[in-house]
Amino acid sequence: MRTIVFGLIIFLAAIYSPLFAQGTVAGNRFAAEIALAEKVVGVHGGEKLREIRSLVLRGSVDITASNFPQAIAGGFSTVFQGDKYRFELQNPFQNLTQIYDGTKTSSTAPGGIKLPPVNRIGLPVLASVGKTGFIVTSLADDKKKRTGFRVTSPEGYFTDFYVDQKTNQLKGYDSTFTIDGRTVTTIVEIDKLKTVDGILIPERYVQRFDLGSFTVYANFKTKEILVNSELDADVFTVGEGN
Repeated sequence: MRTIVFGLIIFLAAIYSPLFAQGTVAGNRFAAEIALAEKVVGVHGGEKLREIRSLVLRGSVDITASNFPQAIAGGFSTVFQGDKYRFELQNPFQNLTQIYDGTKTSSTAPGGIKLPPVNRIGLPVLASVGKTGFIVTSLADDKKKRTGFRVTSPEGYFTDFYVDQKTNQLKGYDSTFTIDGRTVTTIVEIDKLKTVDGILIPERYVQRFDLGSFTVYANFKTKEILVNSELDADVFTVGEGN
């Protein structure tokens, strides 16, 4: 059970964090993908999304796994501010807290875990579309039947975004990366979106974490979304107990 909960901490890398660096749209062989990415950014808040100062998400999560199908009910809280984040998971077996203060990471997970930068994988990457070093390209050949695009960060991390053709809203996204020599794939399917202060944010979604030896499934239901709220001064403080 501890292994299942430990795997969920990877949610950090998958949850909730402007000038073209690729030349002009007309002169780029990925012009269609760049144009689509800009449309999606616009639908999800445009400049409000790009300039978001902080984001707080709180809600419930039900966790299952390929080797433990019984659902475990818990709660989660995530706070983002620029490159900083704080993630908390509450469950009957083991509460977890992970914090990045902009310099170092602290985690209560057994053995710790090294994650890619939280703003380089998943939904936060959408806010970086158009920024220098974030490259928009087409999806891989095995995903070409889906409508979407890939965004790769300056460090080489990528996220594939999938789009509703009628609304240009996100339907889901996935990423593959390596943690301590282990290849991890996380896949998100969005069930419901909510507009808060002009920004369209996933409210309910299902996330799958393929950890190689087993798979973790998490059903997230966000009950509170705060955009650009004032944060406590110590929310990202890395203490000895974390």
